[in-house]
Amino acid sequence: METKLKVRMSAQDAHYAGNLVDGARILGLFGDAATELLIRHDGDEGLFRAYSIVDFLAPVYAGDFVEVSAKIIKVGNSSREMEFQAWKVISASPEVGESSAVVLEEPLLVCKATGTCVVPKEKQRL
Repeated sequence: METKLKVRMSAQDAHYAGNLVDGARILGLFGDAATELLIRHDGDEGLFRAYSIVDFLAPVYAGDFVEVSAKIIKVGNSSREMEFQAWKVISASPEVGESSAVVLEEPLLVCKATGTCVVPKEKQRL
């Protein structure tokens, strides 16, 4: 089972100089995607327990569009293991103009991760 969401990073998402977006914002998007997957799979939001790996691979800036994908890769009795990817699909181009942007010919992988969610006892598969 897989889900995708696409979000534009806003000026409020910029945390560092040069309008750089904090990596925690990407992890928050992974959490949103995990919530949707758990609702679709188990009928409950569940609870994100832990990331086993997180790799930040490229910067994200205010004005960029990021597409997040999440996939359940393992279903346990009380847990769901998931794989996440975040791809920059549109890049802001402030050097050209304040509202300029370019659609990337090839999306750029900016972050990947794996994590585990747990589901409530009443939703567990025994």
